[in-house]
Amino acid sequence: MGKLKIVSDREEYAEVVKSAISTEIKRLEIALKRTEKEIRKYEDKYNVPSDVFVKKFGAEDLKGGDEEYIRWTGELKIKKRVLEDLQKLKNIKYVVN
Repeated sequence: MGKLKIVSDREEYAEVVKSAISTEIKRLEIALKRTEKEIRKYEDKYNVPSDVFVKKFGAEDLKGGDEEYIRWTGELKIKKRVLEDLQKLKNIKYVVN
């Protein structure tokens, strides 16, 4: 795990950073809910979980062809990236000197 160290002689700067990180966490959680909702639409439409879709489906297997394939896989990539970013931000430990 990496470390993030912010050193300042003014405590209010640390509070601004904490607030900004907290706001970003909330923004990412909203984005995660939105992308999970989109993913569920495809899973429900095709009655298949995304992990099976990724392993066994191609664009030719979807009614919407390339466009649906790209959108579904795109949402899965967004979800992965958002989860990774959330984990990093939530693992930040704050230390006051």
